[in-house]
Amino acid sequence: MDMRCNLTGQRRIWLFILMIIFIFSFNSESIASFLKASGQDIVDSTGTPILLRGYGLGGWLVPEGYMLHVPGYGSPSYIDSLIRDLVGNLFADQFWSDYRQNYVTKADIDLIAQWGFNSVRLPFHYQVFYDDLTSTFRPEGFALLDTLLNWCEDNQLYVILDMHCAPGGQNKDNISDSDGIEARLWTQPQIYQPLTIKIWKEIAQRYAADPRIGGYDFINEPVLPQGYSNQVLRDFYVQLTDTVRSVDSNHLIFVEGNWYATDFNLLTPPWDNNMSYSFHKYWNLTTIATIQYLIDIRNQYNVPLWMGESGENSNPWYYETRILFENNNIGWCWWAHKKLETITSPLSAIIEPEYQAILNYWSGSASRPSQSVALAALLQMADNLKLQYCESRPGVLRALFDADFGNQSRPFTTLNIPGTIPAVHYDFGTIAVGYSDSEFKNVGGPGGGEWNRGWRYRNDGVDIEHSSDPQGYAYNVGWIEDNEWLKYTVNIANKGIYRADFRVASTLTGGQIRIYINNQPISDIHTVFNTGGWQNWTTLSIEDLPLEAGQQEMIISFPKGGFNLNQIAFTFISSDIKGSDHRIPHDFELKQNYPNPFNASTRIQYFLPEENHVSLTVYDNTGQEISVLVNEKKRAGGHSIPFHSEFVSSGIYFYKIQVEYFEQTRKMLILK
Repeated sequence: MDMRCNLTGQRRIWLFILMIIFIFSFNSESIASFLKASGQDIVDSTGTPILLRGYGLGGWLVPEGYMLHVPGYGSPSYIDSLIRDLVGNLFADQFWSDYRQNYVTKADIDLIAQWGFNSVRLPFHYQVFYDDLTSTFRPEGFALLDTLLNWCEDNQLYVILDMHCAPGGQNKDNISDSDGIEARLWTQPQIYQPLTIKIWKEIAQRYAADPRIGGYDFINEPVLPQGYSNQVLRDFYVQLTDTVRSVDSNHLIFVEGNWYATDFNLLTPPWDNNMSYSFHKYWNLTTIATIQYLIDIRNQYNVPLWMGESGENSNPWYYETRILFENNNIGWCWWAHKKLETITSPLSAIIEPEYQAILNYWSGSASRPSQSVALAALLQMADNLKLQYCESRPGVLRALFDADFGNQSRPFTTLNIPGTIPAVHYDFGTIAVGYSDSEFKNVGGPGGGEWNRGWRYRNDGVDIEHSSDPQGYAYNVGWIEDNEWLKYTVNIANKGIYRADFRVASTLTGGQIRIYINNQPISDIHTVFNTGGWQNWTTLSIEDLPLEAGQQEMIISFPKGGFNLNQIAFTFISSDIKGSDHRIPHDFELKQNYPNPFNASTRIQYFLPEENHVSLTVYDNTGQEISVLVNEKKRAGGHSIPFHSEFVSSGIYFYKIQVEYFEQTRKMLILK
């Protein structure tokens, strides 16, 4: 009896010891996994440098006007007031609950990890955690953060906390939810700075032992008013750091410079041994000269750098900037993973006509919707934020992760010939790799340039807009300029002769198209004629294209611009390349058009024994010129060109070819 009692007591002691060992091991592993500053690196628990690659969860806890397409000031408080004015407080609360529930979900976090990121930056409004009316902290705000931390822990993502809207506003802009007049965090420090410090102390106390948080980004993009020295900013940072360190010695601190995280004057030397300077980069050149002053700070003070926010530019700019950072051992975080109707983020939520009607009302161009109509539209907008309803922008992610983006094109999708190729399905790849365009990034500051004038579908330099072509794709390439081109990786089923039918539209005559396969021209230059409107579509056919079977690189070149292109339909004509119209004839010849008579369109064939300049013109029965079908140098061989009669009436017409010393005219009949 006594022995059994003694053994039971020993078991209890050993169980207790094992529990202590287990708990100690777990806590040691967790604490050891905090991100730390080690010289010029950010390191993990083993001292191994980590290059942070992250996405900002912008728009979720800090709604911004431009993200939601809200006209005007667009601050979170202003947006909230507009919605409450439309639907009342109760329904507004319902909307915001759905909005937050749908904007970022576990599925979003899972996907961000699958994309290849190792961190997220969480921009938050201080009111998420603090109630100004009761001067108390909000349990629901911390519960929301805990949920996010759990999702990120499941995906091994660090969460970097970013106070995006500080009490009083750290700048006077809508992004900080200021009053739009002053950055009162600085002009009224006795009111707003103690509250900011109080909130950060509460956060630090709650999460001091939580390694899932990668660090504290104290203040987003401070901008001190004129006359305020950066010493004011440094003094506040030091006070804030001292307070946080009184309860949390574990977490890495990120310090942003003045003037939207770009000016670090007087913010050196570092005042803490576990801090990193965090800068932002927008709308400027992608050269090392633009960040050399930051690298100099890192080298002089042996402190890490982190690029905490960048984006809102083209894929080529993204690629060049990402390479710039990584070549210089600087981690980065892009902005932002999801927005409404965007090309610059990986996820784009659709704007329905009902929500657009609300935006039109807010802009003053439409009448006020009823409460019920407005609520339904807002709830639909919130529902569209769910991941499963968003459109993807895969080129954004390729620019950030594809090692070959800068030197090797990749298929956008599977393109088969015979078949129809939407013009907007050109290959992935940066400028001069997947396409060539005269404007492909903004390096001139806010509003400094549009790389995609249509602002649709893709985020490259190619200009894309919605198309009204009834026979074409939903989007077309527009604003085509001289010497631009598009590359397509195509799968050709059979060797043979093909016809390419281009859907084109223009208000000008003189645009030019030429086709290359594997950098070799397989067609002459063909002219695009005036179709009567930028969305008035017609077909330009290029005949006698010899194509080899297999995967090929096809370039559609535009020696002269001034037109829009919707799609290219390839039709198999013959397997006999040698027996095609590429034979060299002995004499010049103009064939009778076929069909004849005709209604909508006909084809005209001619043959050249040698390369020569060709003029092919259509006249009415009075001798008045109707259309110039060809006016350029052509190769020797057979040629075929369509004539479309949608802009002329029934009657007898003549078409005339002139080639140096050869001239011939034939008659055709249009019956409508």
